[in-house]
Amino acid sequence: MAQVKVYGLKEFMKPKQTLLSEVIHSCIVDAFQYPAKKKFQRFFNLEREDFIYPEDRSDRYTIIEISIFEGRSVETKKMLIKLLFERINHEVEIDMNDLEITIFETPKHHWGIRGLPGDELQLNYNVNV
Repeated sequence: MAQVKVYGLKEFMKPKQTLLSEVIHSCIVDAFQYPAKKKFQRFFNLEREDFIYPEDRSDRYTIIEISIFEGRSVETKKMLIKLLFERINHEVEIDMNDLEITIFETPKHHWGIRGLPGDELQLNYNVNV
């Protein structure tokens, strides 16, 4: 499971949302060997007064938060971060200084999905990659 939240200025992010969504998802699929049809994302297009950030960031400043089941290796999570920086910089034209990524990893039993605790789900993909 990978739930993604993306925060940015509405005026910049809204026109780029579809492209950014596809790029983020491609990184998760590649790094985590994740099923391509499992896409869980939410975009928070913020008004300027609701998004406060340091002066050394531009209007393209974007925060990505990814919640996942525990079990993936450090190398796999680092690969995801590297892919996100590279692809978003290249394809969406967001400078690496304007991108921050956080991965929140929790035990499966902390998740509730389709009426079950996450550790009781039958998944069609491997989390331990």
